[in-house]
Amino acid sequence: MIRNDIEFPSGDGTCGAWLYTPQQPGKDLNPIIVLAHGLGGVREMGLDTFATKFSEAGYQCLVFDYRHFGASSGDPRQLLDIKRQLEDWASAVAFARTLDGVDSERVVLWGTSFGGGHVLRTAAQDRRIAAVISQCPFTDGLTSSLAIPPRTSIKVLGRAVRDRIRALRGRTPLMVPSYGPPGSAALMTSPDTVAGIEALIPPGFDLRSDVAARFALDIIRYYPGRDARNITCPAHFAVCQDDSVAPTKATLRHVAKARRGEVRLQQGGHFDIYVGEDFESNISQQLAFLDHHVPITD
Repeated sequence: MIRNDIEFPSGDGTCGAWLYTPQQPGKDLNPIIVLAHGLGGVREMGLDTFATKFSEAGYQCLVFDYRHFGASSGDPRQLLDIKRQLEDWASAVAFARTLDGVDSERVVLWGTSFGGGHVLRTAAQDRRIAAVISQCPFTDGLTSSLAIPPRTSIKVLGRAVRDRIRALRGRTPLMVPSYGPPGSAALMTSPDTVAGIEALIPPGFDLRSDVAARFALDIIRYYPGRDARNITCPAHFAVCQDDSVAPTKATLRHVAKARRGEVRLQQGGHFDIYVGEDFESNISQQLAFLDHHVPITD
């Protein structure tokens, strides 16, 4: 497996990415998997483990950071904008289709958490997508918002309104932590959040753990789960049984409407499937799905 640092154009800037190329690719043009993270996440937070497994199985992989995050361009930093992130997905897919050795009709989308919602909308809009893997997906803005304790919501929304006013006046963003312990003024505060996210941060890696607070006004209006019914390609949904960040019941209700969907319930909460035995079970199911629907050509 070979990994190269690259970038590709998206909108008014560029997205930093890793391109994984198998050392022994298939003889013919082969599939490529496009991967990106969730809310405030960057590729260093565990995505290399997934891409390495896929590349070892013979798939090319393009793992990218959204604009305003990580190695990608964009000012102000840490601006989480749904429309711009969806543009980044479309740009990543378009770029992936131009790469050497890639079958442009066999592009697979892989998204996790908030990115797991983005891939549903992207696949519903691009009927050329060959398959989708959506892991612990964010599907329902209202349900996820109601999962946040009311006192926390009030604190975060207060900051969001002030940040939106600052943006209208051309001032620098007012930030809010993307995660924190229960009771804190952060976007994710479930009991398993801090340990779950910190388990994904490599030793010594300097992660910015805040985002522009205005995002809290947008999340409640985002319902990518509704797009599941419009996806025509095979779709694999890895849904956590005890997910307190992207509540399981709402997720199952949405993804059940995918015409060619398969749902695989995973043990544990939102962050468990990234590491340890839960990761091994999860990745084996994803590889089986890929081998069935988008196989490598020998």
